[in-house]
Amino acid sequence: MTLRTVFVVAALTLREAARRRVLRSLAVLTAVLLGLSAWGFTRIDATFGGLTSGESRLAAAMVLNLVMFGLSLIAALGTAFLAGPTLAGETESGMALAVLARPVRRSAVLVGKWLGLVAFGSGFVAAAGSAQLFIVWVTVGYWPPRPLAGLALLAAQAIVLLTLGLLLSTAVSPMASGIVAVGLFGAGWVAGVIGGVGEAFGNDGVARVGAVSQMLLPTDGLWRGAMNAFQDSTLLTQLGPAFEGHPFLSAAAPTTTYLVWVGLWIALVLGLAVVVFQRRDQ
Repeated sequence: MTLRTVFVVAALTLREAARRRVLRSLAVLTAVLLGLSAWGFTRIDATFGGLTSGESRLAAAMVLNLVMFGLSLIAALGTAFLAGPTLAGETESGMALAVLARPVRRSAVLVGKWLGLVAFGSGFVAAAGSAQLFIVWVTVGYWPPRPLAGLALLAAQAIVLLTLGLLLSTAVSPMASGIVAVGLFGAGWVAGVIGGVGEAFGNDGVARVGAVSQMLLPTDGLWRGAMNAFQDSTLLTQLGPAFEGHPFLSAAAPTTTYLVWVGLWIALVLGLAVVVFQRRDQ
C-alpha cells in the first residue's frame, strides 16, 4: 500500500508540474537558448570552416559547455521553484490536509512528490540536452566523447537541487525555499571557479574552497564532471597549463567515491526532509 501511494503521488506531482506556469517559462527559456546556440555554432563553422584545428575544437567545446551550463541553470530554476510549491504551497493552502488526514504516511507522500520531481527534472535534462547535442552535431559536426554520462551527471545535479529545495520547503515558504536553493547553487558554482583557480596556481588553501563546497553541495562537482564528458578529451593536453582552472573546461571526471557520496548526500537530505515533515504540525 505504501509503495502504491508513493507512485500515485509521484504521478500526480508530475501531472501538477506539467500544469504550472513555471513550465511554460522553462519551455520559452529553453527554446530561446537552443535557438541562440544554433546560431552561435553556425557562426563557429563559418569562421573556422569546420572542426579541423585546435582553436575550433576549443571554441566548440567551450560554447557547448557554456550552453549546457545555461540548460543546467534553467533546470535548477525549474526544479527549485517547483519543489517549494509542491509541498510548502499545499501545506500553507490546506490542500495537504485532505491527503494527510487519511491513513496515508507522510513519508510516502513526500517520497512520492520527490520521485515525481525527479522524473520531471531528469526528463527535462534528457530532452533539452539531447536537442543541444543534436544541434552541435548538425551545425559543426562535433560529438562529445561521453554524451550519456554528461546528461546523467546534469540530471543528478538537478536531483540534488530539487532534494535540497524539498527539504527547505518543509521549513520555509515556497518562494523562500526556491530562492535559497538557487542562491546556494550559484554560490557553489562560484566556489568551484575559485577552487579551480587555486588549483591552477598551486594554492592549496584556495583550491580547498572548491573541494569543500563540492562536498557540502555536490551540484558544482557534478557540473564539472558533465563538462569533462562533453569536451574533447585532448583539449587540455594540447592547450597546456594556460587554460587550467578555466570555468568552462574540466580536467577530470568525478571519481566513483564522489558519485557514491552524491548518492549518500541525496539519501541523507531526503531522509532529513521526511523527518522534518513528519514532525511538522498540521
